[in-house]
Amino acid sequence: MCAKKLNDTDIMNLLIDTALKNGATAADCVLSRSRGVSLTRRLGKDENIERYEDFDTGLRVFVGNKIASVSTNESSESSIKDVACRAVEMAKIAPEDQFSLIADQETLLEFPINKNLSIDSYDDNEPNIDIIRQRASEIEEAALSVKGITNSDGADASWGEGETLLMTSNGFLGSSKKSNHSISVVVIAEKDGKMERDYDYSSKVFAQDLKNPQTIGAEAAKKTLARMGAVKPVTGKYPVIFDPRVSRSIASHFASAINGSAITRKTSFLKDMLEEKVANASINLVDDPLLKRGLGSRLFDGEGLGTSKQTLIQDGVLQQWLLDLSSAKQLNLKPTGNAKRGISGPPSPGTTNLTLMNGKETPEELISNVKDGLYITDMIGSSISMVTGDYSRGASGFWIKNGQLSQPITEATIAGNLKEMFMTIIPANDLDYNQSINCPTLLIEGMTIAGN
Repeated sequence: MCAKKLNDTDIMNLLIDTALKNGATAADCVLSRSRGVSLTRRLGKDENIERYEDFDTGLRVFVGNKIASVSTNESSESSIKDVACRAVEMAKIAPEDQFSLIADQETLLEFPINKNLSIDSYDDNEPNIDIIRQRASEIEEAALSVKGITNSDGADASWGEGETLLMTSNGFLGSSKKSNHSISVVVIAEKDGKMERDYDYSSKVFAQDLKNPQTIGAEAAKKTLARMGAVKPVTGKYPVIFDPRVSRSIASHFASAINGSAITRKTSFLKDMLEEKVANASINLVDDPLLKRGLGSRLFDGEGLGTSKQTLIQDGVLQQWLLDLSSAKQLNLKPTGNAKRGISGPPSPGTTNLTLMNGKETPEELISNVKDGLYITDMIGSSISMVTGDYSRGASGFWIKNGQLSQPITEATIAGNLKEMFMTIIPANDLDYNQSINCPTLLIEGMTIAGN
């Protein structure tokens, strides 16, 4: 007689029940299913097609204050029971951890899920391979049709969907589904034996929100051609303007500096700055898990707490940390519903849709006020200390001369300190929600630029 096939909730219930029967005092389980397809097309021909379908389950068990985490992609009853028993045995010999816990009933009630709210995180329109191929073809053809573009490094188009379920021994069960459509292209221009390349892309939850492939292809070509004849900058101290595709890294540095895990470990240069001024008064930083069609949107966090919009920095003043249950307990604060977790590890604080909000000026107005400076479109490498704030990165872009973009720049190094950089940031008003971390054009005064 064939064994009964277990569905996803059966698998999770069996893992938790087996763990509890074998000595666990508490447990939680996360199960993930995902599938998708990606296609790379180069010079009018398919170069690579990949399909994937993944299934993984992670179990975390508690024996008092001792914890262990295991993961599996097995789905048979015997395998699942073995995994749960092994996890309990591992937990029994693990060191004590007085700050890790799962959400109790009282906390779950304090942070309810707004089940009536639609965040539009799932597009049920699955494209076939012909549509994926057409997207890649259109974006590459548009880029190659621009005079001066000599080659393609490939156009990519992809689609994927995933469902994640979370169950705890305290009775929580939640499910979230997400989808993603993406297109991108990289093209090359050559002149006098020197080559330059650049790219453009679009990534959205819903296919209908993708940028026009012809527009993206033309923009990638334009950016590539603009890089021709790049030189090193003259070393000195200048204002620097970050293009939106690189300015999001500045927003991520804010998030790292106010992450609850870093605060509890005292490894952040902002560790003593809660409710203090940490940035220019024009800076407002928000994490919004309920943003419609946001790439990071979700109704509950990695510990089952209902999520809500969080104002992290308001008018330059730090309002709160990003907290999960563990860091909140250590800091004697309430969690913020920002726990994120993978399959095999414990939760930790993280962002959803992190946005550094618009300022008042246009990017052109910011540029027009700079006599000499650097407009950055690309960055490489990283030497950043979140303990001291010291910052150094490789950069390329364009020199700003008398309020205009002029000579393309390459092999520059920009340096400063994040504490000082945050205080001089001025955001433009060109915010575009193209990623889960979003930021407009940014001006930062007085950075050291090293070149010739």
